[in-house]
Amino acid sequence: MKVGRSELVTGRVLLVGLMVLTILPFLSIFTTALYPSGTVPSGIGWPAHPQWGNFVQAFKVANMTALLASSTFIVIAVVPVSLVISTMAAFAIGLLRISGARLLLFLFVFGLTLPFGGIIVPLYYLERSMGIYNTRLAIVLPLIGLYMPFAVFWMRAHFVNMPVDISEAARLDGASTWGLFRRIHLPLARAPISSLGILMAVWTWNQFLLALVLVEDPSQRTMAGALGAFQGHYATDVPLLCAGTILILVPTLVIFVLFQRQIIAALLQGAVKG
Repeated sequence: MKVGRSELVTGRVLLVGLMVLTILPFLSIFTTALYPSGTVPSGIGWPAHPQWGNFVQAFKVANMTALLASSTFIVIAVVPVSLVISTMAAFAIGLLRISGARLLLFLFVFGLTLPFGGIIVPLYYLERSMGIYNTRLAIVLPLIGLYMPFAVFWMRAHFVNMPVDISEAARLDGASTWGLFRRIHLPLARAPISSLGILMAVWTWNQFLLALVLVEDPSQRTMAGALGAFQGHYATDVPLLCAGTILILVPTLVIFVLFQRQIIAALLQGAVKG
């Protein structure tokens, strides 16, 4: 089926428009960060004397070294555990078709409808009673649970579309259920697992609400969560605030640039298989 010239032009115009709408806010933040500290720029414009030192000052003021270490720890603690649990659960639901698989899948899909804001108050009181409030565990444990619905649904889309002949052949060769999972299907699921890991790493790095509410110490938060404290202390210094925002966004942008092909391929795969 050929695409008409008018449809092609319309699609490109829409893409360019969306790109402009996406880039303009980042461009505005970047140029504002270069204005002298304490000024309030009006509109988008390149300053006459760019103050590149604002980024150095923001790095020191926000204690970025501690934030980088904290965010890295939280990502390393959340992503591998979430991948292991969700992959095993999706294997059982999508391929083994265990008893009650449909009910479990329904519960996981229902979990996708739960907003972070709707459960933040119960989490607050629960973590205070458990004694993990104001620690990194206060972010790690809820994120692992909150990622499960999407992660299981994502991985199930892969396992449910795997040919049954592969499993039957492995069974005939004497493979156990664990051997079938570890030696056969886990290597075949490397692409969706890596893509899911990238997405969860970005989401964890950018987690704002849980880090802001459940952790008081800014050095124990994620990079995005610490922005709330940074804004509270330097809300009147707009250039310095924008410089801190840029520094927090840089790691996420680097991850996306490095792994953009994997992310796009995973999203397209989910659209086809889901």
